Amino acid sequence: MELHVFQDPEAVCRALADWLVNLAADAVRERGRFSIALSGGSTPKRLYELLATEDYRNRVDWETWHVFWGDERGVPFDDDRNNARMAHEALLDHVPIPPKQLHILRTDVAPESAAAEYEALLRDFFAESPVTFDLVLLGLGDDGHTLSLFPGTEVVEEDVVWVRTVFLENQQQFRLTLTAPMVNRAACVAFLVTGGGKAGVVKAVINGPEGIFPAQRIHPDNGNLHWFLDEAAANDLPKK
Repeated sequence: MELHVFQDPEAVCRALADWLVNLAADAVRERGRFSIALSGGSTPKRLYELLATEDYRNRVDWETWHVFWGDERGVPFDDDRNNARMAHEALLDHVPIPPKQLHILRTDVAPESAAAEYEALLRDFFAESPVTFDLVLLGLGDDGHTLSLFPGTEVVEEDVVWVRTVFLENQQQFRLTLTAPMVNRAACVAFLVTGGGKAGVVKAVINGPEGIFPAQRIHPDNGNLHWFLDEAAANDLPKK
């Protein structure tokens, strides 16, 4: 695991953008394509906006990118809460990735059907490869959830299926989510977390006892795990 700590959210997103661009270029040189699973939320939105700016946009071979999503709310694409819509508005509508290489989690069919369809897509895309995505971007909730793996839900303990549905009683909403074993087969996983409100849970997930928070289920098989934090989010971690 590697920690990357920067002064503020803007600095974190710029550093992650630079790191991501280099990672993508390496993947393209080695395998001819770059596969990424995007995260939703306000923090990665700024990252996506940066990648769409001229400084970054012209450094990327976008036609080699294959874009997936880590999770999705059970709302239509035109709903402001839809993760795919946010990514399109912030980044994907502004760069020349072929539409057939943008693989959204469908919300226009029954959740179980959408999950099965996405699982089939992923298993076909990665075929027999022991490694899945080149990069999975993740966030971290105040309750220690990541993706749509929420505390107390059965899907947290899934160890076979790659894509599951989960119904959140407190939101009365279905979610679609990748599972921990699928994410753990990725070549690289990066958490992006900012703000002092997350400092306690960041410390608990990274340094606390195992098995408490869903985010602790994320431990890539190859150990290539990164945390990109601002100083506020890293405040409770031991100082070097």
